[in-house]
Amino acid sequence: MGGDAGPSIVVTALVRSLQRHPEAKFLLHGDEAALNELIRKRKSKFSQRVAIRHAPGRVKMEEKPSTALRRGRDSSMWRSIESVKKGEAEAVVSAGNTGALMAMSMYQLGLIDGITRPAIASVWPNKRGQTVVLDCGANIECDAEQLVDFAVMGEAFARAVLGLPRPRVGLLNVGSEEVKGHDAVKGAAHILRAAKLPMEFCGFIEGNQIGDGTVDVAVTDGFTGNIALKTAEGTAKLIAGYLRSALRRSPLSRLGAVLASGALNALRRKLDPRAAGGGLFLGLNGVVVKSHGSTDALGFAYAIDTAIDMAVGGINKSIVADRAGLRPEAVAL
Repeated sequence: MGGDAGPSIVVTALVRSLQRHPEAKFLLHGDEAALNELIRKRKSKFSQRVAIRHAPGRVKMEEKPSTALRRGRDSSMWRSIESVKKGEAEAVVSAGNTGALMAMSMYQLGLIDGITRPAIASVWPNKRGQTVVLDCGANIECDAEQLVDFAVMGEAFARAVLGLPRPRVGLLNVGSEEVKGHDAVKGAAHILRAAKLPMEFCGFIEGNQIGDGTVDVAVTDGFTGNIALKTAEGTAKLIAGYLRSALRRSPLSRLGAVLASGALNALRRKLDPRAAGGGLFLGLNGVVVKSHGSTDALGFAYAIDTAIDMAVGGINKSIVADRAGLRPEAVAL
C-alpha cells in the first residue's frame, strides 16, 4: 500500500514479473477490498498466483521510524515482513517509507550472525556492466569492521545475483594512494588485504571509477554513498534533459533523432534508474528490497525481479559462509 502511486502499480508490476518468473507466488498485504478490485480486472491465471492478506493500517511516507515501529503493527509493511519471518514468503518488496521499512525489518528479522549493521546496496550501470554500491544511506558513520562487512555482503550479492565468480571489490576514497583516507577506510583495507575471501580486493578507488567499471563492488559509508547515489541520479537526469533539448532544437536535429532512435532508446534504458531494482537491504535474516517511492509499475517489477534473484541465489547463505572465512588474525587491527 506504500509509495506515491499506491497498490495499482504493484498489481501491474506483478503481472510483468510473472511473465519472467511464472513459478513465483505472491502475498499482497493491504486493503483487501481495494486489492480484490484490482486483481478482479486481471486474467484468472494471474489471480491463481496471488493471495491477499488484509492489513488495515498504513505507514505514512513522512512518519518517523520509531513511531511506525510502535504504531504500525497492523500495517501492510509490518505484515509483509512478518510473512518472511514466519516462513510464508522468501522476500519482501515495498515502495513505502524507507526508514520504517529498515526499522521494522531489523526488529522482526534481526541481523545475520557476525553482522553488526545492515547496509542499503544499489546496482549502478558502468561501462562494462554493473557495479554494486553500498552503503547508500543506512549508516552515516562506519568503522573499519563494518566496512569489511559491507564488502563481504556486496561481493556475496555480486556472486549470487550478478553471477560473478570472483568479484572485484574496492573501497571508495579521496584517492587511490594508500596514505589517503581516514582511519576507518585504511583499517578496512588492511583487513581485506589479509582476508581469504572469494573476491579480488582492488584497494582504494575514486568516485569516477565507479562508472568506469574498475570494480564490481564499491564500498563506502552511508553518508558518502547516499550523496554519490543522488549525485549520479541527478547527473543522469541532467544529461538526459540536455540531450532532449539538443535533439528538439531544429528540424535537422529532430531528423537526426529519428535516425538515431535505436541508439537513443538503448541509452535511455541504460541510464534508467528504475532498472537498478531499488535499494537492497543486506545483512538481515531475510531478503528485503526497497523500491523507490515514486516508482512506476516497471520500476516495481524490477525490484520484484531482484528480490526473487536474491532469494533463489541464496545470498544470505553466501554472506554467512564468506563472513566465516575472515581469519581472526585479519580482523584484529
